[in-house]
Amino acid sequence: MAKAQKRYVCQACGSATSKWQGQCVDCLAWNTLVEETSNVTAFSARHDLRGGGRTVTLVGLDAEVELPPRMPTGIAEFDRALGGGMVTGSATLIGGDPGIGKSTLLLQAAARMALAGLPVAYISGEEATDQVRLRARRLGLGHAPVLLAAATSVRDILTTLEKGTPPALLIIDSIQTMHSDLIEGAPGTVSQVRASAHELIRFAKERGTALVLVGHVTKDGSIAGPRVLEHMVDTVLAFEGERSHQYRILRAIKNRFGGTDEIGVFAMAEGGLDEVANPSALFLTERGEGIAGATVFPAMEGTRPVLVEIQALVVRLASGATPRRAVVGWDSGRLAMILAVLEARCGLSFSTAEVYLNVAGGYRIVDPAADMAVAAALVSALAERPVPPETVSFGEVALSGELRTVAHAGLRLKEAAKLGFTRATVPSSIKQEGSGMTVSGYATLGALVDRMIGRD
Repeated sequence: MAKAQKRYVCQACGSATSKWQGQCVDCLAWNTLVEETSNVTAFSARHDLRGGGRTVTLVGLDAEVELPPRMPTGIAEFDRALGGGMVTGSATLIGGDPGIGKSTLLLQAAARMALAGLPVAYISGEEATDQVRLRARRLGLGHAPVLLAAATSVRDILTTLEKGTPPALLIIDSIQTMHSDLIEGAPGTVSQVRASAHELIRFAKERGTALVLVGHVTKDGSIAGPRVLEHMVDTVLAFEGERSHQYRILRAIKNRFGGTDEIGVFAMAEGGLDEVANPSALFLTERGEGIAGATVFPAMEGTRPVLVEIQALVVRLASGATPRRAVVGWDSGRLAMILAVLEARCGLSFSTAEVYLNVAGGYRIVDPAADMAVAAALVSALAERPVPPETVSFGEVALSGELRTVAHAGLRLKEAAKLGFTRATVPSSIKQEGSGMTVSGYATLGALVDRMIGRD
């Protein structure tokens, strides 16, 4: 016989426990356990699941598979991050900080798809329909035939959509505001988010609708709600950027229909989000020449090389003062490693100097190939010798001081040459044929340092 069982579910990570406690034992978050009641049925060991089910069709790996049909959104950078456009029957989760432009981007995509003749529905759980209309008018999209509704009940939404022709695109803004009457609890709880997303995804799969869920993020940048939500959807997109900067990056974290780590670059303007077809030109605007401590690094974002400027500043301190290390746009732990290699393997001293490192334009680098560019910027700032402005640098630095090859060297050099750069400093193991540039290869970081400060 079914019985009610109480449990406490962490709203940050989704873990459950039978007793309330102040701190979650899994994610260590405080005051995130919320009581939930679920109906469970006692299961006897006499039950056997073998037999009585339907036969599942088994196919071989060599079976013919058709590529899923895609619908272009009309925004090339959005389609690039998705892998070519919206896939019918797919579920996409897009997260980002408040006010970063998620709703603006989706409204622009919805309007363009609707103007192309596709049925599009936009369901807002946070704003009234009049507020969405006002935003559309500000973006110059007030004439687009997008179907709007303000609702939070999943049952009401699905009942409405089941009556007519299913939309080609369904946008839910946001999943944390949705509520299912089959589950107890307030909107935004782990059980509500999971149940609401499950019902919406099932509708999308059955009716061939491309579903887009907007997700809130926590203070550390991860999508709020249960972690299982990211496993339920086909694609997870992160909309990144700083409000103080005009650019925004749409990054694919998970994509069952395309590559991961693809990005789409946008610039926030008065008329909404504008596409940036050449991100390298955006991040290198107003770049000064002949300034010590500045280098250009060709980063790889998916299949796209993006050139960014790395800036370093080294300030000598009086004896006894504690030096400071400040990093913006890169990993502080990796900076400490590069400084240690420069001191131990190259004979340079940073122990009595403050070090500041910045990636221009607010861009964030996770590519290990940036090691060599960062080291060159630090040496340039320390010796007060500018790096030639037509030079790019990339390569991974080992703890032994060796310079190691990185992936996609040809694409990096090709993009740099296209933007007018004529020289490159790279590890000596990188093939140099066909780059169209003057490539200088170095086996160790010490050899590069000797060349930059004139010790050779």
